[in-house]
Amino acid sequence: MKKTFFLKLFVSFFFITLLYTSLFIMLTFPLIKKHYINALTDELKELAVVLQPQILPLIKDNRTVEIDEVVKKHRRNIETRITIINPDGTVLGDSDEEPKTMGSHSDRHEIILALNGESGTSIRFSETLEKDMLYVAIPISEGGPVLGVVRVSVFLSDIDILIGKLQKRILFVVMGIILLSLGGALLFSHALSKPIREIEKTAQKVADGNFKARVFLKQRDELGRLAHSFNFMAERIDTLFSELTHQKDELSRIISSIEDGLIVLDRDGKIMLTNESFQKIAGVQSPLEAYYWEVIRQPMLDELIKEAHTEKGSTHREIAFNEKIFHVGAAYVPSKDEIILTFHDITEIKNLETVKREFVTNVSHELKTPLTAIKGFLETMENVSDEKNAHYLEIIVRNTERLIGIVGDISHLSELEERGNLPSLERVNINRIILDVIAIFETQIGEKGLTLTTDLEDKKTAIMADPFQLEQIIINLIDNAVKYTNEGEINITAKTDDHWFTLSVTDTGIGIPEEDLPRIFERFYRADKSRSRRLGGTGLGLSIVKYIVLLHNGSINVESTLGSGSTFTIKLPNEKK
Repeated sequence: MKKTFFLKLFVSFFFITLLYTSLFIMLTFPLIKKHYINALTDELKELAVVLQPQILPLIKDNRTVEIDEVVKKHRRNIETRITIINPDGTVLGDSDEEPKTMGSHSDRHEIILALNGESGTSIRFSETLEKDMLYVAIPISEGGPVLGVVRVSVFLSDIDILIGKLQKRILFVVMGIILLSLGGALLFSHALSKPIREIEKTAQKVADGNFKARVFLKQRDELGRLAHSFNFMAERIDTLFSELTHQKDELSRIISSIEDGLIVLDRDGKIMLTNESFQKIAGVQSPLEAYYWEVIRQPMLDELIKEAHTEKGSTHREIAFNEKIFHVGAAYVPSKDEIILTFHDITEIKNLETVKREFVTNVSHELKTPLTAIKGFLETMENVSDEKNAHYLEIIVRNTERLIGIVGDISHLSELEERGNLPSLERVNINRIILDVIAIFETQIGEKGLTLTTDLEDKKTAIMADPFQLEQIIINLIDNAVKYTNEGEINITAKTDDHWFTLSVTDTGIGIPEEDLPRIFERFYRADKSRSRRLGGTGLGLSIVKYIVLLHNGSINVESTLGSGSTFTIKLPNEKK
């Protein structure tokens, strides 16, 4: 059975009324009975006092027969039993019984008190009359010793009958009060529960999606204010729901229009949201509520998702499936413990990179042979040419050497970019490599009058790296420092700690303009183009350096001031293997 607010309120009023009336009856009836007994006791005392002057002379003269006749005479006029007792407990006269047949009353409680000069009262069962009676006894005396006792008594059954009639009247009154209270409680409960039911019905309508539902109450009390607040809340919910619906539709349109594939996974790997692009990529119609591994079976995708969950951040990886290559990004959403995956098709880009690499490799290979032959014949012509053509031959030789250097650097860079061409790591003595490279440039440094200083650790510094690639890094950095420094010094610093190896090459050369710093690692980019060409730079040295550093999971940084020199700093992981 559904317990409504009205029923709860009415039942509460009913039980409260019943409790209070029950307590009233339980407390009132004993008090009424006690009051009647006290009143009757006082009446009996007055009657005994009235009888005392009549009995006193008879007791003094020891006229026992007359005493019995007097009390029996009074019994005919009043419905009260009268008993006269002498000090030894002998009954001298009784209005209802023969004194001779009655035993001693000296042990009666009220008689004992009266013989002691006090008024005695007692309620007990009379063995003579076999009924409960109320006894009141007073002493008979003339200011001296007690001469006897006057005891008057009545049946308690008479009091019980009177009290019973009174109790019936009280019960009728109480029942009337209960009925009136319940009627009032019924009306009050109905009046109080009706607006609450209205609010409940309207709340259910709002819960069912009808945000236009409103409560209209006439009350100006707390319920009226509650209805007003509820209407305001429903209006706000309607407005917010409309905004959310609009935003959801707009978001759905945006997600659907994204060319990249997009899915959202819950903590268990179920697909909670997707767009049409992903459905085309995966070749499925409706992947919602399916597990991602049921749609895309790719171990690298599993690793990517686990990595995003573990790191609680974003990560990405190139993954190939369905004969295409995708750049897949995974972002962790901590509020819902979800993963957002994006799939960007880079198949064409990778194909272009492959074509470009193959083209560069082929062109480099094809150019090497004729350039080498041209250089050889030019060197032969230098030996047989006259002085008039020597200048032109020198220019041709210099540019041929530059072309050979460019082709070599392009070929080397292409080799580094080959898929899977990772560094061959081994433990190498970095100080030994630095000193070996410095020996290569000693002649050039001496010809330019430069000072070379080193700050190397005394211990044999060893790190995990590819020795050939590490040597290329140092060669390129020192070569640039020598080329672009006309005077001053070049300083090489190498330090290691528990996590990193740091190499810095500082020069006092021409420096690099601030606006060129972000682009110096681009291929063929030169900050000072005319000087670079004159010095024979290929424009690929720093690109090769950066690529090798990235292959080693390191970083490279440059600080430079135009006219004051530059500092190139690389950091490589110092792995303990």
